[in-house]
Amino acid sequence: MLIRRIVLPIVTAAFLTSPVLAETPPPDIKTLVTAKIISDMRQWLDTDIVRISVDAQNERLTTLAQSKIDELDNQWKAEREKDDKPLIAATLSNPLSVYLSRMQGRSLGLYAEIFVMDRNGLNVGQSAITSDFWQGDEGKFQNTFQVASDAIFIDEPEWDDDAKIWRGQVSFTLTEADGKTSIGAVTVELNLTELQRRAAFGS
Repeated sequence: MLIRRIVLPIVTAAFLTSPVLAETPPPDIKTLVTAKIISDMRQWLDTDIVRISVDAQNERLTTLAQSKIDELDNQWKAEREKDDKPLIAATLSNPLSVYLSRMQGRSLGLYAEIFVMDRNGLNVGQSAITSDFWQGDEGKFQNTFQVASDAIFIDEPEWDDDAKIWRGQVSFTLTEADGKTSIGAVTVELNLTELQRRAAFGS
């Protein structure tokens, strides 16, 4: 009986892993972020837990001097490099942060990050640790709370090379129930790659 030897090609590990995606062209964020997307975000932010949390911090901190704001911001940045994180821990464990984390999870990958700011531009609650505690020197706060109660600011997309996705931030002013009295601002960072996929499939 003739036995034939079958020689199989050697498969290296490189062929067993998914290819690394290259940076794709930036999506048109202003087309992707429709009125419905913004309406959906406003709906779960138009809640007592958001207003009560922001109002409480506004009352506790009032209008801070810039030196005190810088002190808190520097403390936050320093704590990011330490094991002891009292300010970060207190913020991430408060009811608003728990709520925002839940909303991020319920989005099934659409929301990459959410954080709410008070009238000083300081974080009140957030779904993840941000790089800084004070947002008052950035467009997300300056183009919303400092402009009008109905202001919306859509920032330019940014490529996340680690996750291989496009991200984009949508920020708007938070108000009391009357819709007119500004109390703070919110930033929702969207996974634009996921949003683009959902738009393509009509979901």
